[in-house]
Amino acid sequence: MERDGRGVRILRAAGELLVAWGYRRVTIEEIARRAGVGKGTVYLHWKTKDALLLAVVLDSKQGAMERQLARMRADPLEVLPSAVASSYYLDALDDPVLRAVHTDDSGILGRLDEIAAVELAELVAHGDQALCRHLGALRACGLVRDDMSVTDQRYTLMAVLTGFFTTEALLDGRAPATTEPRARLLARTVQAALETPAGPATAPDGRPGADRVREAAALAAPGIITLYEHIAQLSAEEMRRQLRP
Repeated sequence: MERDGRGVRILRAAGELLVAWGYRRVTIEEIARRAGVGKGTVYLHWKTKDALLLAVVLDSKQGAMERQLARMRADPLEVLPSAVASSYYLDALDDPVLRAVHTDDSGILGRLDEIAAVELAELVAHGDQALCRHLGALRACGLVRDDMSVTDQRYTLMAVLTGFFTTEALLDGRAPATTEPRARLLARTVQAALETPAGPATAPDGRPGADRVREAAALAAPGIITLYEHIAQLSAEEMRRQLRP
C-alpha cells in the first residue's frame, strides 16, 4: 500500500482470515487484531470490509499476473495457450484465495463473488479483450488454429480451464494425486483444441519444427507481454481505487 507497511499487514491478515473463516465470519476487528493495528487504522486504508476483501482478491490476481509476465519474459513459449492455462492453473491452486475464486467456494467467498462481479466488471472486460488480442497475435504467427473465430477460441480456453478447476471439487480423490500431472493434462487438452501442430520433425528448410514454433512465439511475445502489462496496470489502479482517498 502507498501509505505505509501497515496497509500490507492489514491486507495479508484479511487474506488469511478470509481463507480460514470465510467472508461472513471475518470482521474488521479480527483483521485489525491479527495485523497488530487498531480498528481505526484499517478504516484509514479501506472504506469498508467489502473494499478490503475485494482488494485481497485483486492482490492475489495481481500476483498471478506478475508471475505470468515473468514467465513470458523468460521464455517466449510461455505465450502459447497451453502454457498460459497450465501455469495459471498451478498458480491458482497454490494460492488459497484464487483457489476459492476458481472453485466457486461459497463457504469462503460468501457474497464477495457478487461484489466482485459488479466492481470488477470493467477490469474483466479488459482482460477478455486482451485474451482475444493474444489469440489473434498467435493466429497471425501460425501458432493457433484459424478454423474457428477468436471469440470461440477464447470461450473454449476459458471453458476448459473452468472445467479443470470445477473438477478439483467434483472428483476429489479420483484425480491424479498431485497438481503437476493435472496441469499437464490441461496443457495437452488446450494444445489439442487450439494450437497448430509443430509440424514434421524437420521442415523443408531444414529447421526442426520446434525451432520454428519458438521463433514464431518470440515474434509474438513482445506484443502479448505489452497487453498483459496494461492489464496489470489497470489492476493496480483498481486496487488504489479501493483505498480510502
